[in-house]
Amino acid sequence: MAKISACIISYNEENKIEDCLKSLEDVADEIIVVDSLSTDKTKDIVKKYTDKIYDQKFLGHVEQKNLAVEKANYDWILSLDCDERLTDELKNSILNVKNHLEVADGYRMARKTFYVYRWLNHCWYPDFKVRLFNRKSAKWGGTNPHDRVEVDGDNIVTLKGDMEHYSFNSISEHIKTIDSFTEIGAQEILKKNKSVSLVSPFTHGIWTFIKLYIFKRGFLDGFAGVVVAVLSGMHAFIKYSKVIMYKKKV
Repeated sequence: MAKISACIISYNEENKIEDCLKSLEDVADEIIVVDSLSTDKTKDIVKKYTDKIYDQKFLGHVEQKNLAVEKANYDWILSLDCDERLTDELKNSILNVKNHLEVADGYRMARKTFYVYRWLNHCWYPDFKVRLFNRKSAKWGGTNPHDRVEVDGDNIVTLKGDMEHYSFNSISEHIKTIDSFTEIGAQEILKKNKSVSLVSPFTHGIWTFIKLYIFKRGFLDGFAGVVVAVLSGMHAFIKYSKVIMYKKKV
């Protein structure tokens, strides 16, 4: 049976990380945590589950996650964020393929988000993510802060069961994250010198809202669906607006 290294990055996640770690106990053969110098009880909680804890000032989402992968002893990597956890069905799916992981280039799972007071069954679902992969043929890539696993090969198997994502506890928390993530995203656009026009904030913002609320049927998620679609559109609008503002200041 192949061995699996669970890799997590953390920063001040004392309220969420324990449930994440508990969900990995029956699946992972080791747990690696790269912590960005937490000031709360995060590391004390982690120590109950693993001694493989590494301190590293935050390098960026992609860079930090690749560092965690480098610290692993085994080639097969199961990567979760602190606010994510495996359901029993998903754990069983992983255990069922553990004997023959090499038949696929990677494994993806549906991520289901709990937003403030309810599960989102449409807006952000199923948000398929490759999270089980062989580090010899895959790595973390994408554009910060929206990282993704990039796999060499197209034989990606979908596992049954959901990865639960406990996202925002309040609208205020969501808005704070929007400010932080749009700053990172804007800097990445500037770094890559991507073309941005004065209409970009509007086209990206409006399209994001329409995609989530209409095409993804976010209207079936009740009032939470409205909020998520509006704030997601605002996220896109703000990111491209920041790029324009930075360019005008030069």
